Amino acid sequence: MAITSQDVVSLTTARAQLSELADQVKAGAEKIITKNGESYVALVDARRLDHYHRLERANIHLLLLDEAEHGLDDVAAGRTRDARGALAEIMRRRSSGA
Repeated sequence: MAITSQDVVSLTTARAQLSELADQVKAGAEKIITKNGESYVALVDARRLDHYHRLERANIHLLLLDEAEHGLDDVAAGRTRDARGALAEIMRRRSSGA
């Protein structure tokens, strides 16, 4: 949904018309509330906000699956190292200041 100029409201106006703005948001609009001419907060329907949060969690899961796939590709291609040896090398570098 595109934000239009009618969806941008000053904080002063939002205070005075909160009930009307809430009704518009419940009907499907989203409002950007400004303070001192800058974007400040958004007024969004609670169910839509819940949906946005679910999408964000789903995206995080997809990113984790992608990382796991890359890791499995590295294992299949032999691009792995023994964890103890790698950690020991890191500790040697840190102690030598390199």
